[in-house]
Amino acid sequence: MFSEDIRARQRRRRFFVLLGIAAAIVLSTSFQHLQQAQQNVTAIDDTHITQKLQSGDYTLAIEALGELAVKERVSRDGYARSNFSPGWGIVDGCDMRNRILQRDLADITLDEDDCTVLTGTLEKDMFSGKRIEFTRGPETSGDIHIEHIVAVSDAWQKGAQDLSQEERYAFFNDPLNLIAIDGPTNMEKGDKDASDWMPRPAYRCRYVARQIAIKKRYDLWLDHSEHHAMKQKLRTCPTQVLPVQKETPRGTH
Repeated sequence: MFSEDIRARQRRRRFFVLLGIAAAIVLSTSFQHLQQAQQNVTAIDDTHITQKLQSGDYTLAIEALGELAVKERVSRDGYARSNFSPGWGIVDGCDMRNRILQRDLADITLDEDDCTVLTGTLEKDMFSGKRIEFTRGPETSGDIHIEHIVAVSDAWQKGAQDLSQEERYAFFNDPLNLIAIDGPTNMEKGDKDASDWMPRPAYRCRYVARQIAIKKRYDLWLDHSEHHAMKQKLRTCPTQVLPVQKETPRGTH
Protein backbone atom coordinates (compact mmCIF):
# COMPACT_ATOMS: atom_id res chain seq x y z
CA MET A 1 0.00 0.00 0.00
CA PHE A 2 2.86 2.35 0.95
CA SER A 3 4.66 1.65 -2.36
CA GLU A 4 1.43 2.30 -4.28
CA ASP A 5 1.14 5.75 -2.62
CA ILE A 6 4.69 6.55 -3.65
CA ARG A 7 4.00 5.50 -7.24
CA ALA A 8 0.82 7.60 -7.29
CA ARG A 9 2.72 10.66 -6.05
CA GLN A 10 5.39 10.08 -8.70
CA ARG A 11 2.75 9.88 -11.43
CA ARG A 12 1.17 13.15 -10.23
CA ARG A 13 4.60 14.79 -10.12
CA ARG A 14 5.36 13.70 -13.70
CA PHE A 15 1.94 14.95 -14.83
CA PHE A 16 2.48 18.44 -13.38
CA VAL A 17 6.01 18.61 -14.81
CA LEU A 18 4.65 17.80 -18.29
CA LEU A 19 1.80 20.25 -17.80
CA GLY A 20 4.29 22.98 -16.91
CA ILE A 21 6.39 22.23 -19.99
CA ALA A 22 3.31 22.37 -22.23
CA ALA A 23 2.21 25.68 -20.73
CA ALA A 24 5.69 27.13 -21.25
CA ILE A 25 5.61 26.10 -24.93
CA VAL A 26 2.18 27.72 -25.44
CA LEU A 27 3.25 30.94 -23.74
CA SER A 28 6.47 31.04 -25.75
CA THR A 29 4.60 30.56 -29.03
CA SER A 30 2.07 33.28 -28.13
CA PHE A 31 4.87 35.67 -27.20
CA GLN A 32 6.59 35.06 -30.54
CA HIS A 33 3.36 35.89 -32.40
CA LEU A 34 2.96 39.09 -30.39
CA GLN A 35 6.56 40.06 -31.05
CA GLN A 36 6.00 39.59 -34.78
CA ALA A 37 2.82 41.70 -34.63
CA GLN A 38 4.51 44.47 -32.66
CA GLN A 39 7.45 44.83 -34.99
CA ASN A 40 9.01 48.25 -35.51
CA VAL A 41 6.85 50.32 -37.83
CA THR A 42 8.57 50.51 -41.20
CA ALA A 43 8.29 52.42 -44.45
CA ILE A 44 6.45 50.55 -47.20
CA ASP A 45 7.96 50.35 -50.67
CA ASP A 46 5.25 49.12 -53.04
CA THR A 47 6.40 50.67 -56.31
CA HIS A 48 7.40 48.70 -59.42
CA ILE A 49 10.99 49.89 -59.72
CA THR A 50 13.26 48.95 -62.63
CA GLN A 51 16.24 48.49 -60.31
CA LYS A 52 14.29 46.05 -58.17
CA LEU A 53 13.30 44.01 -61.21
CA GLN A 54 16.91 43.94 -62.37
CA SER A 55 18.20 42.90 -58.96
CA GLY A 56 15.83 39.93 -58.72
CA ASP A 57 14.87 41.02 -55.18
CA TYR A 58 11.13 41.08 -55.80
CA THR A 59 7.96 39.03 -56.22
CA LEU A 60 5.66 39.89 -59.09
CA ALA A 61 2.18 40.57 -57.77
CA ILE A 62 0.51 38.71 -60.63
CA GLU A 63 2.56 35.60 -59.80
CA ALA A 64 1.73 35.85 -56.09
CA LEU A 65 -1.96 36.19 -57.01
CA GLY A 66 -1.81 32.74 -58.55
CA GLU A 67 -0.63 31.27 -55.24
CA LEU A 68 -3.68 32.40 -53.27
CA ALA A 69 -6.65 30.08 -52.75
CA VAL A 70 -9.90 31.10 -54.45
CA LYS A 71 -13.20 30.03 -52.86
CA GLU A 72 -16.44 31.47 -51.59
CA ARG A 73 -16.53 33.68 -48.53
CA VAL A 74 -18.03 32.20 -45.37
CA SER A 75 -20.68 33.69 -43.12
CA ARG A 76 -19.98 36.96 -41.29
CA ASP A 77 -21.72 35.50 -38.23
CA GLY A 78 -19.75 35.98 -35.05
CA TYR A 79 -17.67 38.82 -36.44
CA ALA A 80 -16.39 41.47 -34.06
CA ARG A 81 -13.26 43.59 -34.22
CA SER A 82 -12.50 42.42 -30.68
CA ASN A 83 -12.01 38.92 -32.14
CA PHE A 84 -8.79 40.38 -33.56
CA SER A 85 -7.60 42.98 -31.06
CA PRO A 86 -9.17 44.79 -28.09
CA GLY A 87 -7.84 48.04 -29.55
CA TRP A 88 -4.66 49.28 -31.17
CA GLY A 89 -1.57 47.31 -30.24
CA ILE A 90 1.24 49.01 -28.36
CA VAL A 91 4.77 49.24 -29.73
CA ASP A 92 7.43 50.54 -27.34
CA GLY A 93 4.78 52.31 -25.29
CA CYS A 94 3.00 53.93 -28.24
CA ASP A 95 -0.23 52.75 -29.88
CA MET A 96 -0.35 51.70 -33.54
CA ARG A 97 -2.58 54.58 -34.62
CA ASN A 98 0.06 57.09 -33.61
CA ARG A 99 2.87 54.91 -34.95
CA ILE A 100 1.24 54.91 -38.39
CA LEU A 101 0.60 58.65 -38.23
CA GLN A 102 4.29 59.08 -37.42
CA ARG A 103 5.21 56.94 -40.41
CA ASP A 104 2.82 58.37 -43.02
CA LEU A 105 2.61 62.06 -42.11
CA ALA A 106 5.28 64.69 -42.72
CA ASP A 107 6.27 67.61 -40.47
CA ILE A 108 4.75 66.02 -37.40
CA THR A 109 4.72 67.45 -33.90
CA LEU A 110 4.41 65.13 -30.90
CA ASP A 111 2.90 65.60 -27.48
CA GLU A 112 5.06 65.44 -24.35
CA ASP A 113 4.54 61.66 -24.25
CA ASP A 114 6.72 61.41 -27.38
CA CYS A 115 3.95 59.33 -28.98
CA THR A 116 0.74 61.25 -29.65
CA VAL A 117 0.77 63.07 -32.99
CA LEU A 118 -0.60 66.59 -32.50
CA THR A 119 -0.16 67.93 -36.03
CA GLY A 120 1.21 66.79 -39.36
CA THR A 121 0.61 66.72 -43.09
CA LEU A 122 -0.53 63.81 -45.26
CA GLU A 123 1.16 65.03 -48.43
CA LYS A 124 -0.88 62.83 -50.75
CA ASP A 125 -3.55 60.47 -49.51
CA MET A 126 -2.97 57.21 -51.37
CA PHE A 127 -6.69 56.57 -51.85
CA SER A 128 -7.99 60.01 -52.88
CA GLY A 129 -4.88 61.99 -53.77
CA LYS A 130 -5.83 64.74 -51.31
CA ARG A 131 -3.35 66.76 -49.26
CA ILE A 132 -4.60 66.82 -45.67
CA GLU A 133 -3.43 69.03 -42.83
CA PHE A 134 -3.93 67.10 -39.60
CA THR A 135 -4.63 68.56 -36.16
CA ARG A 136 -5.49 66.35 -33.22
CA GLY A 137 -8.80 67.21 -31.55
CA PRO A 138 -12.40 66.07 -31.06
CA GLU A 139 -13.55 67.81 -34.24
CA THR A 140 -10.51 67.16 -36.44
CA SER A 141 -8.88 63.80 -35.58
CA GLY A 142 -11.38 62.05 -37.85
CA ASP A 143 -9.95 63.85 -40.88
CA ILE A 144 -7.42 61.04 -41.07
CA HIS A 145 -8.28 57.41 -40.35
CA ILE A 146 -5.93 54.48 -39.95
CA GLU A 147 -7.26 52.06 -42.54
CA HIS A 148 -6.84 48.29 -42.83
CA ILE A 149 -5.85 47.68 -46.46
CA VAL A 150 -7.53 44.27 -46.16
CA ALA A 151 -10.66 45.03 -44.17
CA VAL A 152 -11.03 43.17 -40.89
CA SER A 153 -14.54 41.97 -41.78
CA ASP A 154 -13.33 40.78 -45.18
CA ALA A 155 -10.56 38.81 -43.51
CA TRP A 156 -13.08 37.24 -41.12
CA GLN A 157 -15.07 35.91 -44.08
CA LYS A 158 -11.99 34.65 -45.94
CA GLY A 159 -9.93 32.60 -43.55
CA ALA A 160 -9.33 34.61 -40.39
CA GLN A 161 -11.82 32.51 -38.42
CA ASP A 162 -9.30 29.69 -38.72
CA LEU A 163 -6.41 31.78 -37.38
CA SER A 164 -5.30 31.77 -33.76
CA GLN A 165 -6.01 34.77 -31.55
CA GLU A 166 -2.34 35.74 -31.78
CA GLU A 167 -2.41 35.60 -35.58
CA ARG A 168 -5.56 37.73 -35.75
CA TYR A 169 -3.95 40.23 -33.39
CA ALA A 170 -0.91 40.36 -35.67
CA PHE A 171 -3.12 40.91 -38.73
CA PHE A 172 -5.01 43.76 -37.04
CA ASN A 173 -1.82 45.57 -35.97
CA ASP A 174 0.48 44.73 -38.89
CA PRO A 175 2.01 47.95 -40.34
CA LEU A 176 1.86 46.38 -43.79
CA ASN A 177 -1.93 46.30 -43.45
CA LEU A 178 -2.26 49.84 -42.06
CA ILE A 179 -2.26 53.18 -43.85
CA ALA A 180 -3.20 56.75 -42.92
CA ILE A 181 -5.90 57.96 -45.31
CA ASP A 182 -8.68 60.50 -45.76
CA GLY A 183 -11.47 59.73 -43.27
CA PRO A 184 -14.47 60.11 -45.63
CA THR A 185 -12.76 57.94 -48.26
CA ASN A 186 -12.22 55.26 -45.65
CA MET A 187 -15.92 55.34 -44.79
CA GLU A 188 -16.72 54.92 -48.49
CA LYS A 189 -14.48 51.85 -48.77
CA GLY A 190 -15.85 50.22 -45.64
CA ASP A 191 -15.22 46.46 -45.71
CA LYS A 192 -15.39 46.14 -49.50
CA ASP A 193 -12.86 44.00 -51.38
CA ALA A 194 -11.21 44.82 -54.72
CA SER A 195 -14.23 43.68 -56.72
CA ASP A 196 -16.44 46.35 -55.10
CA TRP A 197 -14.08 49.24 -54.44
CA MET A 198 -10.79 50.63 -55.74
CA PRO A 199 -8.84 53.79 -54.84
CA ARG A 200 -7.83 56.47 -57.35
CA PRO A 201 -6.48 54.98 -60.62
CA ALA A 202 -2.84 55.94 -59.97
CA TYR A 203 -2.72 53.81 -56.81
CA ARG A 204 -4.77 50.78 -57.91
CA CYS A 205 -1.94 48.46 -58.96
CA ARG A 206 -0.04 49.12 -55.74
CA TYR A 207 -3.22 48.74 -53.70
CA VAL A 208 -4.00 45.34 -55.21
CA ALA A 209 -0.39 44.21 -54.72
CA ARG A 210 -0.50 45.20 -51.06
CA GLN A 211 -3.76 43.32 -50.51
CA ILE A 212 -2.20 40.24 -52.10
CA ALA A 213 0.88 40.53 -49.86
CA ILE A 214 -1.28 40.72 -46.74
CA LYS A 215 -3.53 37.82 -47.72
CA LYS A 216 -0.45 35.77 -48.56
CA ARG A 217 1.17 36.58 -45.19
CA TYR A 218 -1.91 35.44 -43.22
CA ASP A 219 -3.04 32.61 -45.52
CA LEU A 220 -6.34 34.30 -46.36
CA TRP A 221 -8.23 33.52 -49.54
CA LEU A 222 -10.00 35.45 -52.30
CA ASP A 223 -13.50 34.95 -53.59
CA HIS A 224 -14.00 34.54 -57.34
CA SER A 225 -15.08 38.11 -58.11
CA GLU A 226 -12.21 39.53 -56.07
CA HIS A 227 -9.68 37.31 -57.85
CA HIS A 228 -11.05 38.33 -61.24
CA ALA A 229 -10.88 42.05 -60.39
CA MET A 230 -7.30 41.75 -59.15
CA LYS A 231 -6.20 39.78 -62.18
CA GLN A 232 -7.77 42.28 -64.57
CA LYS A 233 -6.06 45.18 -62.83
CA LEU A 234 -2.63 43.52 -62.69
CA ARG A 235 -2.78 42.75 -66.41
CA THR A 236 -2.47 46.52 -66.90
CA CYS A 237 0.72 46.59 -64.76
CA PRO A 238 2.44 43.20 -65.14
CA THR A 239 5.69 44.46 -63.58
CA GLN A 240 3.99 45.47 -60.31
CA VAL A 241 5.82 43.87 -57.40
CA LEU A 242 4.68 43.00 -53.90
CA PRO A 243 5.53 45.63 -51.29
CA VAL A 244 8.52 45.26 -49.02
CA GLN A 245 9.00 46.81 -45.60
CA LYS A 246 12.12 48.88 -45.10
CA GLU A 247 13.49 49.88 -41.72
CA THR A 248 13.28 53.61 -41.13
CA PRO A 249 14.38 55.59 -38.07
CA ARG A 250 11.49 56.70 -35.90
CA GLY A 251 10.20 60.17 -36.67
CA THR A 252 11.71 60.44 -40.16
CA HIS A 253 9.75 60.57 -43.40
